[in-house]
Amino acid sequence: MFAFVTIGTNNLKKSSSFYDKILKPLNIKKVLIHERYFGYAKKGFNKKIELYIIKPHNKKKATIGNGTMVTFMAKSKKIVDEFYKIGIALGAKDEGKPGPRHGKDYYAYLRDLDGNKICVCRSITIKN
Repeated sequence: MFAFVTIGTNNLKKSSSFYDKILKPLNIKKVLIHERYFGYAKKGFNKKIELYIIKPHNKKKATIGNGTMVTFMAKSKKIVDEFYKIGIALGAKDEGKPGPRHGKDYYAYLRDLDGNKICVCRSITIKN
């Protein structure tokens, strides 16, 4: 459905260091470096960049969106816990500790260094 997602930042170097570490357990790595943005892809899929950490094109301050959130998929509860622990250690703000939500799903929520809301989940249960 999506071509890619962008997350705005006011400090590209600091934000890149944060995402390099927090995305490692999800097997997502930086594959593109540009003066205004960095691109991330799943290991083994370097040409399929799905996430950009970016300084806004209009050169204005990056701001967070109320109700906006990026969610990453994890293969296990352990990876959700690790993502959360790494994020908190790097200065992210807690928005919901790892735990069960919506039945058997397992989520954790953080605010990154710029205040963007990010989430990681073990699975998504789709209910009709």
